[in-house]
Amino acid sequence: MPDSAALPIVIVGAGLAGLCTALHLADQRRVIVLAKRGLHEGATAWAQGGIVGVLGADDSVAAHVRDTQEAGAGLVDEHSARFISQNSAAAVEWLMQQGVLFTDDAAGPLGLHLTREGGHGVRRIAHAADATGKAIHSALLARAAAHPNIELREHTMAVDLITSRHLKRAPAQRCYGVYALDIAQGRVETLAASAVVLATGGIGKVYRYTTNPDTATGDGIAMAWRAGCRVANMEFIQFHPTCLYHPQERSFLITEALRGEGAILRLPDAPAGDPAVGTRFMPNHDERAELAPRDIVARAIDFEMKKHGLDCVLLDATHLGEAFLKAHFPTIHARCLQLGIDIARQPIPVVPAAHYTCGGIVTDLDGRADLSDLYAVGEAGYTGLHGANRLASNSLLECVVMGRTCAEHIARQAQSAGPSVPDWDESQVEDADEQVVISHNWDELRLLMWNYVGIVRTTRRLERALHRIALLRGEIDEYYANFRVNRDLLELRNLVDCAELVVRSALMRHESRGLHYSRDFPNPLPVSFPTVLTRPARSEAQGRADGPPRVEV
Repeated sequence: MPDSAALPIVIVGAGLAGLCTALHLADQRRVIVLAKRGLHEGATAWAQGGIVGVLGADDSVAAHVRDTQEAGAGLVDEHSARFISQNSAAAVEWLMQQGVLFTDDAAGPLGLHLTREGGHGVRRIAHAADATGKAIHSALLARAAAHPNIELREHTMAVDLITSRHLKRAPAQRCYGVYALDIAQGRVETLAASAVVLATGGIGKVYRYTTNPDTATGDGIAMAWRAGCRVANMEFIQFHPTCLYHPQERSFLITEALRGEGAILRLPDAPAGDPAVGTRFMPNHDERAELAPRDIVARAIDFEMKKHGLDCVLLDATHLGEAFLKAHFPTIHARCLQLGIDIARQPIPVVPAAHYTCGGIVTDLDGRADLSDLYAVGEAGYTGLHGANRLASNSLLECVVMGRTCAEHIARQAQSAGPSVPDWDESQVEDADEQVVISHNWDELRLLMWNYVGIVRTTRRLERALHRIALLRGEIDEYYANFRVNRDLLELRNLVDCAELVVRSALMRHESRGLHYSRDFPNPLPVSFPTVLTRPARSEAQGRADGPPRVEV
């Protein structure tokens, strides 16, 4: 049993990465899991497609690694890809042991039905119909809630990491816990920890259109960056090609598995009354057509929309039949029907939307970041697996594998009580006067990122974006320095940090590769490397006058 006197492990984020880490740790250590909204509101529950498992007789680790590398456009770390692929079968089996009910097929490996998505050479995606993330998250959340050594805290948001700087110990190379805002009480708590795991997901909400939930504000990436950790490959933001285009539903994903089963992308140029015969365009862009990797499909849709002045394109699955669609894609079928779209008889209007952050906090394969006792797992971390473009369904796999290796590394470390850490101090600040300042800056940031730092980029647009981000940062910093923190302010502060990281990384890459396409540098370089940003060291004189122990921007 864990030593109740020892400091707990604090895991920031209650999605798949956080819950996997917690469940692997809880038999040895006491764990606190923070969810800044409800426990069910993270990105994991939104995932439709599935999780990679190298299970079939027609498949192999080498084949999966090749597909990952091809999708990643030359920037995939082969060692990471091979390690994670080698652990894919065990990851799927572990999820089944936790009670996850995947779609079955008596003739399939492990009795599972495997589907195929873009970029995969064979069927290797284990899934639970078209609601895999929800099935996985519900099962693991139930396990975590029942474990006596896991404390789940809803509506609690990490503000910043507690590092050596707060203890007046230089250099700042160790993490001692987190400051966490109890949103209901409006009070910041000091959570000392023997280790902190950042499992906060990506940065999708930095864009106006995204498939991500409201939780995707880059909190972990921003906190780690402010604490001095390296981040890498932030220019590679994956835009999912097919997000439902509808005024009542701006974030509903249409899974890639639908194209894997034969759905076709068309232009809305068919005669009235027969929309299923609109012009198919993907074969003109790539020989793999609808099954090309996501970056290629998203750029093709963006090209066709701009060429023809369209608000959306159409995804036609009518030829698959109503019975097949209801059986394999019940969530999509039901939601579209609620919105007046019968996908068995009508094509689905779709647009690309920001979907996944391929870069993040630099870690090793134990999840270790640059500060001792700080870890990052899942979309917040960068292992090199995704390179310049994530292969479909590798994300859930990475969460499960890295959650286990991170937990195993933490469990091997000696437990200690740790030094006393200072409490949060808001004695010199006031209650916020005008919340409209936050909402206005939030809207402006997301719009400028969509217009200037989207699927197709130019150097001039990026430079304009950087200039406008600097102006926004000044306003946000002033607000943060003078008023009590709340969730909206903290999320905006984190988003502006992440926006700057994306733009600076994009400006450093003088080529087009994977998810980063620049009109000024349309060709890939013969040899390319990850973009790694390092925060320069600061002297005490460079700090902000916002009162210790508040973290400087």
